[in-house]
Amino acid sequence: MPQTPTAKPFNCLLLTGAAGGLGQILREALQAHANVVRASDISAMAPPAGDHEQVINCNLADKAGVLALAEGVDAIVHLGGISTERAFEEILQANIVGTFHIYEAARKHGIKRVVFASSNHVTGFYPQDELVDAHSPRRPDCYYGLSKAYGEDLATFYYHRYGIETVSLRIGSSFPAPRNLRMLSTWLSYADLAHLVERALLAEDVGHTVVYGVSANRDLWWSNRYAAHLGFNPQDSSERFRTQLEQQPQAAADDATARLQGGAFTAAGPFGD
Repeated sequence: MPQTPTAKPFNCLLLTGAAGGLGQILREALQAHANVVRASDISAMAPPAGDHEQVINCNLADKAGVLALAEGVDAIVHLGGISTERAFEEILQANIVGTFHIYEAARKHGIKRVVFASSNHVTGFYPQDELVDAHSPRRPDCYYGLSKAYGEDLATFYYHRYGIETVSLRIGSSFPAPRNLRMLSTWLSYADLAHLVERALLAEDVGHTVVYGVSANRDLWWSNRYAAHLGFNPQDSSERFRTQLEQQPQAAADDATARLQGGAFTAAGPFGD
C-alpha cells in the first residue's frame, strides 16, 4: 500500500538571492519544507525544477516588484543583496533599501516569519581572542557589515511594531571547505547551513533571535548561548582541514586582518578616493 506523503510545513517559501553561492544550496534544501520554493534574484538562474519551484527575477530596489514577489508567500528566506564589501552607494540600494522592501512586503502580505542573512561582519572589529555573543555591542567592520546591522534593527522594529518574527543569521564563512586560517574558526558547512535555516524557519516563539552561523569548530569566536531555543546543533567541524591550512603563510603579528574577527573586511576600501 503506497505511503501518504508527509505534509510540508509551508505551502510557499520565498528565497531571495537564489542565484548566489548559498542561494543555490538553499534553493534545493528548502524543497523539503515547502510545496513550492519561489527562487528570486537579479541575476540569471537555472529554470525551475518542476512544479515545486518558481523562478522570478526581481531587483530588490524595486518596491512594487518586491511586493508582487512576496504575494502568496508563507515565509521569506532573505539572502538577496551584495555579499562583499563595496562602495556605500551600491550597498545602499541592494542591502539597505532592498531589505526595507522585504519587510514592507512581509507587513502588507501578513507574512510572520523572515530568515535574514545577516553577517559576522556586524561584529568584525572584535579581536579574535574575545568571545562575542548576540548581546555584545555591535562593531561593524565595513559598509557591508553596517548594512547587516541595519537589517537586524529593521527586524527588531518590525517584530515589536507588527509582530513579524525574524531569525538573523550572522553567517560566518560558508563554503565546501575552509579556505584559510581564519576560516578554521568561522567555517559553516553547507549541511550545517541547511540545518540552521531549517531551525530558523520552524522554531517557535523566536521574536527577533540573532544566531551565529558557524559549525562546531574547535576554536570559536562566537557564542550562541542566547539562541539555544532554536535547536541549532551543528555537526561538522573545520578540524579535519587544520593540518593543510596551517601550512599557509602566517600573517604578520601587527596585521589587523589577522588580529580582528572580520579579517580582510576590516581593511577594505575606502572607495572612490
